[in-house]
Amino acid sequence: MQFLENFKPELVISSPGRINLIGEHTDYNMGYVLPTAIEKNITFGFKKNGSDNQCHVYSKTYDTGFEIDLNKIAVSKVEWENYILGVLNEISKRTDKVRGFDCIVESNLPTGSGLSSSAALECGLAFGLNEIFDLGLSKIEIVQLSQTAEHTYVGTQCGIMDQFASVMSEPGNVILLDCRSLDYKHIPIDLNPYKIILLNTKVSHNLASSEYNTRKQECEQGVAVIQKEYPNVKSLRDVDKEMLLASKENMSPIVYNRCSFIVKENDRVLEMVEALKQNDLKAVGQILYKAHDGISKEYEVSCPESDFLVDFSKDNNRVLGARQTGGGFGGCTLNIVHESAVGDFVSEATKAYKDKFDITLEAFEVRPSGGTSAI
Repeated sequence: MQFLENFKPELVISSPGRINLIGEHTDYNMGYVLPTAIEKNITFGFKKNGSDNQCHVYSKTYDTGFEIDLNKIAVSKVEWENYILGVLNEISKRTDKVRGFDCIVESNLPTGSGLSSSAALECGLAFGLNEIFDLGLSKIEIVQLSQTAEHTYVGTQCGIMDQFASVMSEPGNVILLDCRSLDYKHIPIDLNPYKIILLNTKVSHNLASSEYNTRKQECEQGVAVIQKEYPNVKSLRDVDKEMLLASKENMSPIVYNRCSFIVKENDRVLEMVEALKQNDLKAVGQILYKAHDGISKEYEVSCPESDFLVDFSKDNNRVLGARQTGGGFGGCTLNIVHESAVGDFVSEATKAYKDKFDITLEAFEVRPSGGTSAI
C-alpha cells in the first residue's frame, strides 16, 4: 500500500482490551458486570489524506490492509475488515463529516484470548475518527455505535460490556455496570499483595461465535416461559431464584441451567463488589471459583483446557481463586496469585499444561487501566 512509505500520523489512539472480573454472559441478559480495561491495547495512527472518500487501513500486526470507498460501504468477506466497516457504517448514519483518511493499526492483544480485541478495534477507530474529524460524538455514543457495528456487520449479538469497558475505564478501578440502565460506578480494586495473572490456554474453539448466539437464544426461551407466570419479566435481570424454580417444570433442563447460571451470576457480581469494598480477598477468590463452576457445568461455555487450569490452581494455597474469562471455549483463565508465588505458579502450570495438552501456555499480569485515549 503506497501510503505506508511516508506515513506520519497526525493522531495516535490507544484502545485497550479488557478483562471482566465477574459477570460472564450477563450483559446481553441486561444484568450486572464488573469489567476493566487492561494495559494491553491496539494503537491506531490516523492521517487525513485529502481525498473526499478514499480510505486505507493497514494492520501492521498481520501485514494486511484494504481500501474503503466511503460512498460504497458494504459487508466484506474478510472478517476483521467488518469491524472497521461496521463502525464507518454506523458513523455515516450520525454524521457526514468523515473524509478520506489513512490508518495503521498495531495490536499487542492476543487474538482469541477473550480480552476483546474486537471491541478495542471498534472503539479505537470510532474514537480516533471522532477526534480527527471533530464529529462531536460522546463517549457513550462511541460505545453504542461500536456495539451495533458488531451486531450488524460481524454478526455477533454481543452485549455492551466490552465496548463500555474499552472506553469508560479508569486506572485502579473496575466498573460496576448495569447493562439495562447503563448506570455505572467505578469501584476501587486493591488486591495487594495479590496480582491478576492471566493464563492463555492458546486454544480458541470454533464454537465460540455460534454458541454465543445459541446461549442468547436459550436465555430468551427461558424468559418466554417465565413470562407466562410473571408477565412483567422482560429479561433474566428481572428474575430471582424463586421465580425460576416456579417455572422449572415448563423448561428443558438445558434452558433451566442457562437461566440458573445467569440469575446466580448477577448475584455474584454484587457479592464481588461488597468483597472488594470490605477488602475481603478470600471471598473474592471463592466467588471466582463458584463462577467457573457455573460457567463449566450450567452455562457450558468452558473447555477441557480451561477446566484443567482452574482445577490446577485449587491445589496451590497461594492462589485465591480462578475462572475462565471471556466469551468461552478457550481464551484465558484469570487467577488471583500472591506476588511471591507468581513465578512458581506460572512455571508449574506451564509444565502441567504442556504435559497434559502439549501446548505452551502464555502468562501475563494485567492491571486495571484507563480507557481509549489519544496518546
